[in-house]
Parts: sequence; structure tokens; C-alpha cells
Amino acid sequence: MAKKEVAAIIKLQIPAGKATPAPPVGPALGPHGVPAPMFCQQFNDRTKEFEAGLTIPVVIYAYKDRSFTFELKTPPASVLIKKAIGLQKGSVNSKTTKVGKITEAQLKEIAEMKMVDLNANDVDAAIKIIAGTARSMGVEVEK
Repeated sequence: MAKKEVAAIIKLQIPAGKATPAPPVGPALGPHGVPAPMFCQQFNDRTKEFEAGLTIPVVIYAYKDRSFTFELKTPPASVLIKKAIGLQKGSVNSKTTKVGKITEAQLKEIAEMKMVDLNANDVDAAIKIIAGTARSMGVEVEK
């Protein structure tokens, strides 16, 4: 079987289980010939085990023959940090205004979940990446 030729790679962040053909999904897929209702149905089916509304990055490969495949990524670190410490949003000015504290154990849990999508060789390096994201959001990292 011959390999299909990729026409486009589309990256979106969609709430788990809540994809609809309305913007931003439909307008992103339409120009590449990807049927938005079919994508939404498949996406919602594959994300039903996630917490409803949790932002899930997805990479969609649109092929020349108007077919598609997609790959789910782990939720963004900032979303996981906000969920772990119960925040609505990060700090407006992270240097002066702190909005919460996160423990080393919470960082490790998030790092282990994100390990497949991070550019880190081990969990300790992944923890440092997640801690940097937390600091840039105005969240203090407890030692």
C-alpha cells in the first residue's frame, strides 16, 4: 500500500468531548477538505475518558485524497497547573503578583503525565520545565 501524501498539518486546542464544526474547528479544517462533522465525532469519541472541557491539543494530518488522521497530545502544562491548585487564571504580572503555590509532588505528577510530549530525558528535567511554566504564571514552587 502506497503512503498517502500529506496536504496539510493542522494544530488545534479543543475542549475534550466538546468539539463542534463551529469556529475554530470548521474554518480550520474546511480549506483542507477535512469533513468537520466527521472529525468532531471521532475527536469527541476519543476524548470522552478525559475530564469534560479539559483543553486537549490535537494535530490533524489532512491528506490529498480528503481523508485525515489525528493525534491527541497531553493537555498544556498551564492547564494542568491551574487544575492542580484550583486557579481560574494565572497572574497578570508574575514577578510581583503571586496567585498560588504548587508542591513538588504536584509538579512531579504533572511532569510524569506530560513526559511523552516534553523534550526531557528524565522526570527531573521534566519537573524543571513544569516548574518554569508555573513560575511564569505567578505560581510559587514549594521546595
